[in-house]
Amino acid sequence: MKSLKIKTATLTFIVSVFVVSATLVAFTFPNKPWAVPEKFEKMKNPVKSDAGSIADGKTLYGTHCASCHGKKGKGDGSKAAQLETECGDFTTPAFQKETDGAIFYKMTEGRKDMPTFAKKIADESERWAVINYLRTLK
Repeated sequence: MKSLKIKTATLTFIVSVFVVSATLVAFTFPNKPWAVPEKFEKMKNPVKSDAGSIADGKTLYGTHCASCHGKKGKGDGSKAAQLETECGDFTTPAFQKETDGAIFYKMTEGRKDMPTFAKKIADESERWAVINYLRTLK
């Protein structure tokens, strides 16, 4: 009986150490920068940023993006707290400095909690319209 208590205590200790270690590693090594292939960095948005494309992009954003990124793009959507990675804030100067091609790549490919939108928004021109809308979030 004493042996079982010792084994249980040892196992509990080992699991506790593992959980604490994993948590520390997660906070010590933040997400790596999202590498974008040069081809996409230089890609230009083929969809003219006009009232129509911005309205289309806003509608698609509301359907596919707002639940995580928030209605105003600040990364505070209803699902944001449930994610392992922080949602981006589209209103920041850092985001707004990203090229349209880089944003298109990230939206198309996804990473970690960010899903791929290659199938969800299969029409590339619609993904570009979302980018036109994102440019209005300042």
